[in-house]
Amino acid sequence: MIVVHDIFNCKPGNASKIAKLFKEWAEVVPQKNVSVMTDMTGQFHRVIIASRFESLTAYEEAMKTMGQSEEEKKVMEKFKDMNEMYVSGSREIFKLW
Repeated sequence: MIVVHDIFNCKPGNASKIAKLFKEWAEVVPQKNVSVMTDMTGQFHRVIIASRFESLTAYEEAMKTMGQSEEEKKVMEKFKDMNEMYVSGSREIFKLW
């Protein structure tokens, strides 16, 4: 099992906006293995999108098809101004034991 964290360090006032966007997106993704989290004790204004996959191969395949369904395309259109809402981001990939 692989856990992927996509981390966004948001500009003040934008963490909840990004979290809401990703929550809406998480409800339409086919794999339904996504959690949207905001940091309560670490850095301020941080949003983490946690996803689970059976393997790195499954993760790569999911990335190839991301945003392809009509429902996902509609939600992804709302992300067009997202780059203005965060300062930096990163990705962490973990293996669950």
